[in-house]
Order: sequence, then structure tokens, then C-alpha cells
Amino acid sequence: MIAISTAHAALTTLAAEGGEHTDTHPTISPFMTGGAALVILFLLLWITTRFNRDR
Repeated sequence: MIAISTAHAALTTLAAEGGEHTDTHPTISPFMTGGAALVILFLLLWITTRFNRDR
């Protein structure tokens, strides 16, 4: 029971300090990252459908 309360206290402290620090770089655009991920997923979907022509 003590381990649960210790873990709870540690997680509460970590959550309280989490809002102060972000690791994002200012030059990375979320729209470019999302767009690139979307293009990669569409490319993978296209490749998958090319190898599965018999269905």
C-alpha cells in the first residue's frame, strides 16, 4: 500500500512540473509534420493495394 501512495505522489509531482517545459523546436511546423505523415500513409496504402490485386 505504501508503494501505491509513493507512486501516486511521484506522478502528481511529475504532472505538476510537466506544463512548464516543452521539447518542441520552433522551426518544426505541425502542419508540415502532419502533411508528411499523411503523404507517407497514402503511399503505404497505395503500395499495399498494388500487392493485393487478386482480391
